[in-house]
Amino acid sequence: MYTIGQISKLFHLPTSTLRYYDKEGLFPNIERSSGIRRFGEKEMEALRVIECLKKSGLEIKDIKQFMEWCAQGSSTYPQRREFFLRQKEVVEGEIRKMEKVLDMIRFKCWYYEQAIQDGNEDRLHEMLPDHLPKEIQLLYDHAHED
Repeated sequence: MYTIGQISKLFHLPTSTLRYYDKEGLFPNIERSSGIRRFGEKEMEALRVIECLKKSGLEIKDIKQFMEWCAQGSSTYPQRREFFLRQKEVVEGEIRKMEKVLDMIRFKCWYYEQAIQDGNEDRLHEMLPDHLPKEIQLLYDHAHED
């Protein structure tokens, strides 16, 4: 069992955040000893899931709904699965967007490396938009897709 301070350090979260999660009912069966929260493996796993869902863009109210389904037992497996399938689509969409961003950054790194070597951008302007080296063209095209 861990204290709130220990969990705060382990998860790099302020104790105020952990208290807020508890207040919102995200740790429904947390053990208390003389009013002090005691975090066990179950709460730690719940916290891992909570942090994952937060990073995926969900709000506390949506995470709370998921935790309520967990408390209701196996009859909510279908809802929980749908919940994660929807969030998986959201995250995959964000990853696709970020891959485009990364390709633009990669292209610009190459572009400015060439500009530095040439001392200007004249040759590069002649190559745009579709006469770039093959691997750079792929980056450029992907970054400019609609």
